[in-house]
Amino acid sequence: MSGYKRVLLKLSGEALMGDDAYGINRATIVKMVEDIAQVARSGVQVAIVIGGGNIFRGVAGGAVGMDRATADYMGMLATVMNSLALADAMRHAGLLARVMSAISIDQVVESYVRPKALQYLEEGKLVIFAGGTGNPFFTTDTAAALRAAEIGAEVMLKATKVDGIYTADPASDPAATRYTSISFDEAIVKRLQVMDATAFALCRDQGLPIRVFSIFKPGALLRVVQGESEGTLVHL
Repeated sequence: MSGYKRVLLKLSGEALMGDDAYGINRATIVKMVEDIAQVARSGVQVAIVIGGGNIFRGVAGGAVGMDRATADYMGMLATVMNSLALADAMRHAGLLARVMSAISIDQVVESYVRPKALQYLEEGKLVIFAGGTGNPFFTTDTAAALRAAEIGAEVMLKATKVDGIYTADPASDPAATRYTSISFDEAIVKRLQVMDATAFALCRDQGLPIRVFSIFKPGALLRVVQGESEGTLVHL
């Protein structure tokens, strides 16, 4: 299988924490950017959606009993903070990155406009989509699926702490085995928790494959975009 020309990478906010309880671990984000830089410099167009769990975790105690929509808007702002940190680390690594937000914060980042995002990708810039979908009740996984479809990405890359999708949680079940590939319908029916059902269904309906892999496995991201078998492929 040949490699991809345009991909969307979904990063969890928790991945930025490293071994910290919450927040952004500088060493972790620098290592992540090194991996992304390898891909970008190979000529692949890269768009990124990042979650906000690492920041929201720090205020989660105060969010108990909070209105769901309000909590979700707080989460969207957390993704903007993560996106700014990621773009800054990319700038230090010599990469050109643009942050585009689904919620308007014009003094901080530019608003998401699809034609502009496509232009940036064609120019070889990395595009980081912040603010989720701009609506409460939708996860950043769903935002990633939506943006991947909008920009015509060939694959959605779901970077996790685990090297693929397993039959059960490998951390608690030593008998769990990893799928090399699985269909969208099977993943939804089995309620595999790697992504929410809305994101799975959107990718399925658009014929957009998902590759789930470990962002912490050396060289994994580059191998994935080169078309090598890494992690788990979710397909029609």
